Amino acid sequence: EVDLSLGKIEFWRVVSYPSRPIGSQVSVHAERINSWCSEALEMSVGKIPFLEAVNGSTVLLPCIYSSCIGIKDLYFNWQFNDNGTMRKVCEGVIPTETVEPHVNVYKDRVEFIGSSKTSNISILLWNVTFDDEGEYTCFGRNPKEKGKNHSAIFTLIVVDELKVVDNTLTIIIASAVGGAIGLLMAFMLLKNFTLYVLAKIEEKNKECLVSSSGIDNTENGLSGSKVDSKATPKKA
Repeated sequence: EVDLSLGKIEFWRVVSYPSRPIGSQVSVHAERINSWCSEALEMSVGKIPFLEAVNGSTVLLPCIYSSCIGIKDLYFNWQFNDNGTMRKVCEGVIPTETVEPHVNVYKDRVEFIGSSKTSNISILLWNVTFDDEGEYTCFGRNPKEKGKNHSAIFTLIVVDELKVVDNTLTIIIASAVGGAIGLLMAFMLLKNFTLYVLAKIEEKNKECLVSSSGIDNTENGLSGSKVDSKATPKKA
């Protein structure tokens, strides 16, 4: 059973348990499973629902659809808000997810580039003019969901030229931060090099002291031996 009045879908599942000995009761019952769809049919033009385009360029007006139970003969269209009057840009019907739609286009310089395989009903608008500026509505209706419909609005802004973003402040800040990091790294390298040199000098001094001490002990030992040998009397 399917109840889409509130976007709710009800399924009935038959569950049978393993057979039991003769004479015992076999339990067979139906379990009711309820699941909810946040929205049965949804049309989307993306996270950024507007575009700034240069006069004479070609722009993409994006739109995709989604349905939690699938589609059948999904009707869709694009409409342009011409100073309060909704003018149809194009329309079509998608029989199923695997069948491409036949689309009727009513506005010049418009090309349908969508595909039912990707749930895409986007269009291209070639050589835009200032008259093309405004709101474009992507509309869809799914008979499989008792005529459930949804729409999304995409805004097109047409300009003579795109604004140049001044990145001077950003460059200055990035350069200052980079310079500070470079100085810090140079200081750390110089510090480590200085410590390394001092450690080597100290190690060399220790080696010199040890060598000098050994030489002194050797010389003292030899002179003592000579004195002793001279002082020893000869036996008759």
